[in-house]
Amino acid sequence: MAASKDYYDILGVNRDADAKTIKRAFLKLARQLHPDVSNEPNAEEKFKEVNEAYSVLSDEKRRANYDQFGNPDGPSGFGGDYVDMSDIFGGFGMDDLFSSFFGGMGGSAGARSVRTRGRDMGLNLHITLEEAACGCTKTVAYDRLAPCDDCGGTGVGEGGKVTACDHCQGTGRVVTVQQTILGQMKTQTTCPECGGTGKAVEGACETCGGQGRTPSRETVEVKIPAGIHSGQSIRIKGRGEAGVRGEVAGDLVVTISVSEHEHFQRQGDDLYYILKIDAFEAMVGITHTIAGILADEKVEVVVPAGCQYGQQLVIARYGMPRLHSSARGNLIIAVEVSVPVDLTDEQVQLVRSLLEQQKSQAKEAVQVDDDSDDEMDMDTATSAFRRPFGKKKRPRKGHRK
Repeated sequence: MAASKDYYDILGVNRDADAKTIKRAFLKLARQLHPDVSNEPNAEEKFKEVNEAYSVLSDEKRRANYDQFGNPDGPSGFGGDYVDMSDIFGGFGMDDLFSSFFGGMGGSAGARSVRTRGRDMGLNLHITLEEAACGCTKTVAYDRLAPCDDCGGTGVGEGGKVTACDHCQGTGRVVTVQQTILGQMKTQTTCPECGGTGKAVEGACETCGGQGRTPSRETVEVKIPAGIHSGQSIRIKGRGEAGVRGEVAGDLVVTISVSEHEHFQRQGDDLYYILKIDAFEAMVGITHTIAGILADEKVEVVVPAGCQYGQQLVIARYGMPRLHSSARGNLIIAVEVSVPVDLTDEQVQLVRSLLEQQKSQAKEAVQVDDDSDDEMDMDTATSAFRRPFGKKKRPRKGHRK
């Protein structure tokens, strides 16, 4: 994100404003400009601008880069251990959070039925194959409904209190009786005053409107174990959506996606590597040293003399680490043999000389085989000729002559 705007001016705060001041300013403007509640022209564009400013100034690392370099990503972008997931919901994460926030009960008349427990949240995190092999820790920035800083998640402002709802007497339900031709019909509905919570807030927190939670951009450390596979998830307790007025928060479920590697192909815990050698190396054998998947790991690959195209060499315990284990898979080397095309005239002559020697040796070997076959045929014929005139076979016992 290239900064060409004054984010402090957009939020109406000083450059030395603390995190709470920045968040309060953002929430105040968001309530005025969010498309769900505002009739102002261009409210949606203005809200996106305010959201952009907050996404930078609410993040310590991005704010420091913005203050120093004028760009929240810094002079050369973030390092590999920091991931900004503010666009995980298609670029409208904060917008969706505000839609949920405005749909909450807030203790006001006409409130709808709400889920008081926080919901689980999910995001996808991309890592490299090396990071999957070694394990790593990622700092992830993301948007969620978090406990309100000003009221500590209670929804109660200074001097306020929580009481039982007068409309439903604390049950959260309202029973309506209708007289029909078949008699009385009772209908039970969610209390419109408390949204089904059975509680009312007197002197609600102005920041969260009595919900005890507000849209917030936060960071969390995700510890990724060595050997993890694509599609596996890491669950972080209580870092999903916060519950209403201190109710149980949901979890953050991080699903891992391991990127393809330039040289290694992963199958289970085994790694496949294509080693390209020329025909001469395949004929006489050679030892290659390649970089392994772990940091600073070197692997010696011994190619035997006479190696064929497509031959596989298995190097035990140099594949991927197995999840939650000290064991490792295998490194499987697939050999590709190529014919040199840049030989000098002298080298070509040497190859021709070797080829003639090979042809000569092959002819001699064929001649020896032919002579051996002739001797074998003569012995076989002599044996067959003598067999009818040999000793007569004795009759088996029990047979008469």
